Amino acid sequence: MTEQEQKVKETLVRVLGQDVPGNKNLLAGLTMIKGISWAYSNAICLALKLDKNKRMADLSKEEIKKIEDSVGVLEVPSFLKNRQKDFDEGADKHLIGSDLSLRIEFDIKRLRKIKSYRGIRHSAGLPVRGQRTKSNFRKNRRKVGAVGVKKKKR
Repeated sequence: MTEQEQKVKETLVRVLGQDVPGNKNLLAGLTMIKGISWAYSNAICLALKLDKNKRMADLSKEEIKKIEDSVGVLEVPSFLKNRQKDFDEGADKHLIGSDLSLRIEFDIKRLRKIKSYRGIRHSAGLPVRGQRTKSNFRKNRRKVGAVGVKKKKR
């Protein structure tokens, strides 16, 4: 490996508060940011007319600034956004990073508070979206009211 390839591999690029390895191409690198999917990453590249195969380490500061400024306000179809018909505002929007994590956490707290079916399933640590539970979801559950045979410690 040449010295330049080694530098690119070690380089971290800071985009939207997330460190992205410099050896990733733009399309894959943007997906490492929480809240940006492959489709949304592709939409960013097309809207800003950026080369998808360009390495993250090769991006200029102006290109990174363009990406950061456009993520929330980019004109894309609503099915690409991760907050469609937001509960508070009723508008379609796209959140990233810690904003997305906090909003999801608040949604789950609201569901628990109103004691909806989904909130009860979240509280019990069970699947929320109707998956079967006979054979799956047996491991890694919180020991709330665990029933079954326990292994003997040696």
